[in-house]
Amino acid sequence: MTGTLFSLEVQPRIPNQLARLEELATDLLYSWDRNVRALFYRLDIDLWQSCGHSPKVFLRRVSQQRLEQAVQDQAFMEDYTRVLSVYDSYLQQTQARDLYGLEPASDLIAYFCAEFGFHESLPIYSGGLGILAGDHCKAASDLAIPFVAMGLLYRQGYFTQTIDNLGNQVAHYATTDFADLPIVPALDKQGNELHVNVTSNGYTIHIKVWEARAGRIKLYLLDTDVSENDEKIRSITHRLYGGDKSTRILQEIVLGIGGVRALIALGLNPTVWHINEGHSAFQIVERCAQYLKRDLDFDSALELVAAGTVFTTHTPVPAGHDIFEHHLIDEYLDDYETQLSIDRDKFLSLGASPGNEGSFNMTALALRGSRFQNGVSRIHGGMASQMEGYVWPQIPYEENPISYVTNGVHVPTFLAREWVNLFDMHFREWRNELNNPDYWQCIDSISDHRYWSLRQSLKGEMMEHVLRRATHQLRRNGSSEAQVKRLTRFIEPRETDILTVGFARRFATYKRAALLFSDPERLSRILNDPQRPVMLVFAGKAHPNDKPGQHLIRIIHEFSRRQEFEGRILLLEGYDMSLARKLVAGVDVWLNTPEYPMEASGTSGEKAGINGVVNLSVLDGWWGEGYTGDNGWAIAPHGQEFEPDYRNQEEAKDLLDIIENDVVPLYYERDGRGYSEKWVRISKASMRTIIPNFNAQRMAMDYVKHFYTRASKHHKQLCSNNNQPARALAQWKKKIAQIWPAVKIRRIDESDNKIFAGSHLAIRVAVELADLNADDVIVECIVGIENKHNEFRVHEHFILAATDSNENGETLFSINLQPNLSGRQFYKIRMYPSHHLLANRFEVGYMLWL
Repeated sequence: MTGTLFSLEVQPRIPNQLARLEELATDLLYSWDRNVRALFYRLDIDLWQSCGHSPKVFLRRVSQQRLEQAVQDQAFMEDYTRVLSVYDSYLQQTQARDLYGLEPASDLIAYFCAEFGFHESLPIYSGGLGILAGDHCKAASDLAIPFVAMGLLYRQGYFTQTIDNLGNQVAHYATTDFADLPIVPALDKQGNELHVNVTSNGYTIHIKVWEARAGRIKLYLLDTDVSENDEKIRSITHRLYGGDKSTRILQEIVLGIGGVRALIALGLNPTVWHINEGHSAFQIVERCAQYLKRDLDFDSALELVAAGTVFTTHTPVPAGHDIFEHHLIDEYLDDYETQLSIDRDKFLSLGASPGNEGSFNMTALALRGSRFQNGVSRIHGGMASQMEGYVWPQIPYEENPISYVTNGVHVPTFLAREWVNLFDMHFREWRNELNNPDYWQCIDSISDHRYWSLRQSLKGEMMEHVLRRATHQLRRNGSSEAQVKRLTRFIEPRETDILTVGFARRFATYKRAALLFSDPERLSRILNDPQRPVMLVFAGKAHPNDKPGQHLIRIIHEFSRRQEFEGRILLLEGYDMSLARKLVAGVDVWLNTPEYPMEASGTSGEKAGINGVVNLSVLDGWWGEGYTGDNGWAIAPHGQEFEPDYRNQEEAKDLLDIIENDVVPLYYERDGRGYSEKWVRISKASMRTIIPNFNAQRMAMDYVKHFYTRASKHHKQLCSNNNQPARALAQWKKKIAQIWPAVKIRRIDESDNKIFAGSHLAIRVAVELADLNADDVIVECIVGIENKHNEFRVHEHFILAATDSNENGETLFSINLQPNLSGRQFYKIRMYPSHHLLANRFEVGYMLWL
């Protein structure tokens, strides 16, 4: 048929009785409140699916007749009224929890991130970092934390994925109409649309600020695709993680520098700034520049900025840290040396890191511009302390300032509707008890039969969703109907009694998606056991520039088409939050096989675990803390001292051993009941242990207690008395840096290696302080034992007192040591700078040992 195809959208007039549907459609609370979403999909489920689960688009396209029918539907109107009542109560609720000294009236957390994953209807996320950021925001809203978020508004976002008939990933970019998104232009105090400017490389970058509401918090998004900019500048915010290094540095300038200016223009005055990964670290230099306008010198300004800054690093993978060559810094940030009144070398030193000479490391900038730093699991915190220990070169990595907060997931978002309904019926206070492990013993009160039935129901829903996606994918790729039936013959929503294993995440090589295929013959035997069959479901994207990651997708595709694996292995395209919600609720086992210790945290296993899915994972990331011995299975990682091929071989064998000898037999052990009692037991343990310990509210409160409150207090301390404490601290650190190389310490007592219980050991040291004073340093004796690996483990700390000076001008420090340990033990003596205004006792990075 010839002729032009013109588009026309006939929009309804929303009846007055349903007017507040428009309000609900523009509040991202719908992304975690299923009852809000239900109002929309109950009106027209097919339209809801076709418009990408976007309430705003839905309201533009729903039929007038359907809305008028809804007004006459008493049940719908009752639900509508009930949802509005809960919504209004949620927004009006004042702070319900102790925020450990954080003051909602005067404190404000500004949370910066390059991506936010609230919901598939706001496509400005790529994967784990964005989902985590979205969950952090949702928890902040639930907890009424004074909080605002800042990100970028991408015109094309991250790519959508298809996989062709050869297993090749194909990236598609669709331009988003911002009218479809739950956002509005941010307004200034005069009610005008808010725009801010950033100057870079001779360009004035005009930035439009957009606002999204997410319950009790606001999310601001920056957009350079405005008419005042030329095409190059407009494209800065087109694609998430797209373009070359020039585009990337411009994105980070817009986010970091533009984000600070946007908050100032909005009249907001954050007391704590949270840099979530290094992409927004340029905010540090902009905030310093703002302080220099108030007659502070750069070093004092940096102390003030760092005092109120929290930095979270999310990856031990080197490629995950943005590093820009110096010529790019010179090109795009040259005016900041003038603004900060420092020379080029000092500016570039802020981003210096070993092995990256001639380059500027954004992680290094974030570390030097913050006083509160953390990794995202216990294991990752230790790894980050080692990797980034260069910032504190003389401090043992296990004592440097980097701590950890283990990631958690937002339970209302990822807990399946069926579980929510059951909890609402039987455990009415569950939403207020998310952080109470004792409360969640209630899981055991659910009868085993009912528990199993609910899990099977969720699996049936998941299989229906998977079948629909797989069928569409195969038909689009030209498969015959016979081939479609053959490749989907084991996906039967009404026949759910087949052990189903899920693996869905970003396809990066360190995640080792192909580890399962190390012994294809054995795997085939396991999957095709006629009495105890197993099905594998894979999904995930590789970055468009990650060729090895895309090769992994092809490998899995090829295995899925081998005759012995047809129908037993499914590879689904288009992994997004909608598919993720189905998989984490519906599979039986969640598989994770990262190369230790490269998994910083990983949260997909947490999402699965809160739904009763059983984790089978390498003991890395969050699972290193989450595994209790009775709530899943663990693969003990081989150390990094082994060759990678050997590690892969041994861990692959362990994986198949666990599946064949533990997982499969346990699932199919029925004992005439129709379900596996032991499987239910381990599944219940998964929910019982993971819900209270790995949820986003626990994570957010950890940040409040250990980071936000401390940062707020420290910043206020340095701001007092017209910033005099910041000036004093900066001058003291400058003095330490100049004098420390001349400082020396020696022992002058005649040490003994034996004393009797109740006696003391006299320790005397002489310190050449140069131009320092005795109160500029601490001399410390640490006492401990050696473990079975001959590693010194500290049990006690003792401070030596300054007593006198000798004829050489050395200051004498002494202690009569009485250890509390008995038997053989060890001690060490060390000295480090000390000042009462330090946020962390080792933040200066200097230490001398005897």
